[in-house]
Amino acid sequence: MTTAAPPNYPLLLQPIYKEKVWGGRTLERLGRDLPGDADAKIGESWELVDLAQTSASGGGGGAESSVVANGPLAGQTLGQLVAKHQADLLGDVPLSNEGGFPLLLKYLDASQNLSVQVHPSAAYAAQHDDAFLKSEAWYIVDCEPGAVIYKGIQPGVTPDQLRAALESNTDEAVVPLMISVPVTPGDIHYLPSGTCHALGGGILVAEVQTPSDTTFRVYDWGRTGRELHVEPALQCIDFGPADTDRYQPGTVLDDGPVHTARLVACEHFRIDRVQCPAGQTADFPAGQPVALMLLDGTVALTADGAEPVRATRGDTALLPAAASGLAATPDADAVWLEVTFPAAGQTRLA
Repeated sequence: MTTAAPPNYPLLLQPIYKEKVWGGRTLERLGRDLPGDADAKIGESWELVDLAQTSASGGGGGAESSVVANGPLAGQTLGQLVAKHQADLLGDVPLSNEGGFPLLLKYLDASQNLSVQVHPSAAYAAQHDDAFLKSEAWYIVDCEPGAVIYKGIQPGVTPDQLRAALESNTDEAVVPLMISVPVTPGDIHYLPSGTCHALGGGILVAEVQTPSDTTFRVYDWGRTGRELHVEPALQCIDFGPADTDRYQPGTVLDDGPVHTARLVACEHFRIDRVQCPAGQTADFPAGQPVALMLLDGTVALTADGAEPVRATRGDTALLPAAASGLAATPDADAVWLEVTFPAAGQTRLA
């Protein structure tokens, strides 16, 4: 294999599946042929990843890098492309602090509650070489009636009160201290590092996050055999409600036939939801990478000088910065999440 050919066409990426005690088989609703039998609990599908290391309890402890599934670069990893073709792939977008692609995209299938957890604060990450900032957004793809997420600590709760509740290790002690938020399909929730949170059972989300696999669990709903990290977590938790509304502008960017709404605009990434009817064409920005998570429909992804690439529901694609004339033309009504980066020097977008 060679990485001599530049990444100048839409790249489809092979998912990397992770079994989790809280997982299920809901990803089959996206047309996925999941590994294992009907009892295999697939909790995560890593859609776009380039990590030199993962945590033992998260990604398994080794490196993870997405593999290209189509075209001349099929079989190459995202890490190889970053190393050989950084400018073609990323344009002016900088690498992550760890030297890899600056995004991590996943699907999470929570058939049961995920642990109550927090990711390192900027201050904690700066003081610990093995901890990395992890800010993330959840787009609710599907959920059962009455499903909830937990997003922040109730106002007035102190670190000592939370520690005492965690030591009791019961739902009755811990859950009342958390802020419970009902969810419906199409909702978006931004969770900056330092937000104590948990994904509730019966929810399928698309997750966009900074490239980190550092998680501190504080409560695991009575499950045993998984490590907790109460003391480092208490050093990172932002006590009080998550200050996230400012990251969810809800602005309609285009109300034409191709409907585009801004969901999240933070210092790390932007997320837009695009609805494109069959027969219409949606263009993509040039000069920076664009990641697509196709939630519904089928599209032909095109670029100048390249063969069209067909993407179907559940596919994740990466559009390199060097590709020109990038567009998507659905042959069935399509909906996707479009993930891009703030312009140089911007930390917030309205």
